[in-house]
Amino acid sequence: MLLPPSEGKTAPRRGRPLDLSTLTSPGLRPARQEVLDALVELCAGDPATAAGVLGLSAGQHDLVHANVDLPHAPTARADAVYTGVLYDALDPAGLDTAARRRASSRVAITSSLFGVLRPGDRVPAYRLSGSVTLPGLGPVAAHWRRHLGPALDELRGDGLLVDLRSGTYAAFLKPPAAMARRVATVRVLNVADDGTRTVVSHFNKHTKGLLVRALLLDGANPRTPTALAAVLRDLGWAVETDEPTPAGTRLDVLLPTSP
Repeated sequence: MLLPPSEGKTAPRRGRPLDLSTLTSPGLRPARQEVLDALVELCAGDPATAAGVLGLSAGQHDLVHANVDLPHAPTARADAVYTGVLYDALDPAGLDTAARRRASSRVAITSSLFGVLRPGDRVPAYRLSGSVTLPGLGPVAAHWRRHLGPALDELRGDGLLVDLRSGTYAAFLKPPAAMARRVATVRVLNVADDGTRTVVSHFNKHTKGLLVRALLLDGANPRTPTALAAVLRDLGWAVETDEPTPAGTRLDVLLPTSP
């Protein structure tokens, strides 16, 4: 299950400093170092310029200064650093032991700075959106499109890729057509009483967090989009599946207009 990161993060107060060699998918280390170096160099310069590049306001220069110290900043588990609606609903710390063990091998998190992470990877809090273009590096999304394919293939193995990323992070990697039968892309829709359907925003993230939590607690490990839809229905979700495409199969999770 491939999740987006969160823009908001909880900064660890203590913990060993960042060590890129310990992160999942060690083959990404050079690519990670390139992004880290470009981000630190940008933020070590003029704070106003860096804030503009990063899409921060004048009152968020503290986030610019924090980025300068990333190589030496304390770290914590990625699933404790990432916060926000999806991660609040997922509540990684509240999972039972078996579900947390499943999460360690079945959940991956897309990251602008690190490419992809497992929940237990130790990282610092940072500020870098997937839509940013870093001086000397270029668009972050384009950088990861050049590097993420082999890493995600290795993490997925011969299992199903359940893509829960937002549009910004989906741009980091589009699964190849050869992999389509093992790709399920999840969308969350509100359904009005008259049948009108609309894409949701806040409840999109909330629902995806609850969905991942339910799958981890249940323990099912579906191998195809059709099997995933069946598991979700058994767990009480209203799910429809589209026809397969070269990009995979889309699953629509349907919510009432006033959840």
